[in-house]
Amino acid sequence: MVRRNSSSPNKSANNQQGMTQGRGVDFDIQQELARLQEIIYDSFHIPLTQWTIVDEGKLLDQLEIIGDRIPEAIRKALAVLEQEQEILSEAEGYAQRIIQSAQQEAAQILDESGIIQQAQREANQLRQQVQHDCETIQSQTIGEVEQLRQITTNEIQQLRQQSLAECQKLEEGANEYAERVLTRLEDELGEMLTVIRNGRQQLYDNASSRGTSPPKQTPNLPKKRA
Repeated sequence: MVRRNSSSPNKSANNQQGMTQGRGVDFDIQQELARLQEIIYDSFHIPLTQWTIVDEGKLLDQLEIIGDRIPEAIRKALAVLEQEQEILSEAEGYAQRIIQSAQQEAAQILDESGIIQQAQREANQLRQQVQHDCETIQSQTIGEVEQLRQITTNEIQQLRQQSLAECQKLEEGANEYAERVLTRLEDELGEMLTVIRNGRQQLYDNASSRGTSPPKQTPNLPKKRA
């Protein structure tokens, strides 16, 4: 069963977009989630009830589209990670060039061993610092990508389970509604059959009282089911 609320699909979609962008989810995925909500709101509403008939095929197709978009968002995040790694590689290369330049300058000053040793220590410290920064940024980025994947996967699973539950409730409600309509129709037909039988009996009685031949009786209609 899908219940309509007072908020519009656009307003609800905008709220979801704000929440999702806060987690860094791709905007295209947010559009597909908004489309899923539109499918529910645009579905046929049964008059005088709180039930709405949702096309299960459209609903599952939209969920499949969203599931296909999730890897795309992860690939984009990995592309960002690769770009950051390239930047870090360039920074490390720049550091290596600085180190080499310092070593060359130190080699030209053979008598100033203290300066050479100092340059080597600074170069080693710079190399270690760059390596440490690269490892830290890489670890943080991988952790963010994994967190994003877990969040989006959990959201899709929850949405799929909720949609299937709604479809099941809707099907049960539709069966109950059909049962009520058919029962009412059966009662009305039973009343009509009773009126027809009484009319035939009246014709037969009138013919008997006038001494005329009663009308030929046709096979009795089926009696109203108890």
